[in-house]
Amino acid sequence: MKYIIAIIKPHKLEEVREALGAIGIQGITVTEVRGHGRQRGHTEFYRGAEYAVSFVPKLKLELAVEDTLTERTVEAIQTAANTGQIGDGKIFVIPLEFAVRVRTGETGPAAL
Repeated sequence: MKYIIAIIKPHKLEEVREALGAIGIQGITVTEVRGHGRQRGHTEFYRGAEYAVSFVPKLKLELAVEDTLTERTVEAIQTAANTGQIGDGKIFVIPLEFAVRVRTGETGPAAL
């Protein structure tokens, strides 16, 4: 099993959710987060004044998948979240040793 963490732009959530649903991914956790990459944020203009935005709003997606779905899941997220602009996000894949479904007590891939 793998634990996938993806940081994406907020407006791409529905596209990513639909892409994941199309490959059979059902469970996903979404958290609103803020951060910056190499650019350290950006500047915006509001009512004629320039403001520095140090932390950019993003969404953090977390999902657990079976090993056989890892590559397809990463590809689906990457394709759906891509705008071609700076700040599209990142995807991290981490080994997942154990999972338990609290309601039924199922373990391993059956718990996903």
